[in-house]
Amino acid sequence: MFAVFPFARKVLRAATLPFIALALAACDQVPGGFGGGPSINTGEAVPVALLVPSGSGQTGDAILAQSLENAARLAMRDLNGASVDLRVYQTGGDAATAAARAEQAIDEGAKIILGPVYAASANAVGNAVSGKGVSVLSFSNNAAIAGGNVFVLGQTFQNTANRMVGHARAQGKERFVIVYGQDSAGTQGRDAISNAVAAQGASVVGSVGYALSQQDVIAAIPQVKSAVESNAADAVFMTTDTATALPLLSQLLPEAGVTTETSQFIGLTRWDIPPQTLSLPGVQGGWFAVPDPNATAAFSAQYQSAYGSLPHPIGGLAFDGIAAIGALVSQGQSDALTGAALTQGAGFRGASGIFRLRPDGTNERGLAVATITDAQVVIVSPAPQSFGGAGF
Repeated sequence: MFAVFPFARKVLRAATLPFIALALAACDQVPGGFGGGPSINTGEAVPVALLVPSGSGQTGDAILAQSLENAARLAMRDLNGASVDLRVYQTGGDAATAAARAEQAIDEGAKIILGPVYAASANAVGNAVSGKGVSVLSFSNNAAIAGGNVFVLGQTFQNTANRMVGHARAQGKERFVIVYGQDSAGTQGRDAISNAVAAQGASVVGSVGYALSQQDVIAAIPQVKSAVESNAADAVFMTTDTATALPLLSQLLPEAGVTTETSQFIGLTRWDIPPQTLSLPGVQGGWFAVPDPNATAAFSAQYQSAYGSLPHPIGGLAFDGIAAIGALVSQGQSDALTGAALTQGAGFRGASGIFRLRPDGTNERGLAVATITDAQVVIVSPAPQSFGGAGF
């Protein structure tokens, strides 16, 4: 079994930056993921359906649902003159129920759907309303369900891989070994890294997979060492997270002579959650991506001030959805919620920094690159504050 750290949420320092939901540009539109879309009256409150997983009987779903609703209402406080009529529907975390609630919401006048959380539910909702010209801004990060009328707001593996490979290339890293878990998340992560490496002119010189057990991770160490040394790899990109193989890999690889000093360790997941991970010797000097720290701290402080607690880790996605909707509606156009409008290239500013929706239903987020030095997180490449152009 893997060692799993007890969950601990880091209290974020309140930022002094004002937090405003806005579009980064009023035009720069590109074709959306599907043709047409609802016509809205921007002089009235726009009906928005929020699908949350409460009603399942699971405490975690109820907590997440409340955080999503809270974050959505927080975003509604400052929409630059736009008005949103938020209508909350419980899905019980069930795909069939989510699809039925989505159809009900549209029958009751919703012009866009925000949520649901789980990939199966988001896919079911997209199918249920596909012929009605209504977009679904789901909270999933599973790119496999994106496309058509379904967008994913969650941070995708491809987004992270692109950012990390771009940073590595800027630092002269050209030869990558991928170390991945042989489960669905691990293989999707491997593919995202491979795509990013190829797109940015570098090379994957080795790929080592392992089953999700201590024995198999231990058995993979000599393979990783061989792949690094025989191919002169200067980067080792791992898909694992802190709850599975990262503690073991970060211990055993340096013991075998593979260190981040000679072959830069890179993570596809957060290495600072939970905070105990920061003390692991093997992660010191490694690179991983984080959302814009200033924006994240500002959102968390604003949320805590309003509700007396910190938001759920993905609660900010509901803020993002309302921020995008409000920013578009505030422009006063009846076609503000079409696919073309939602995928405007300049993007939006949300709870964790800038983001934009892509025509294929995925998203791009402005991420910072962090390292760990003396058990502290240090930003080595700040999050961008604009996308620098309209296209993709």
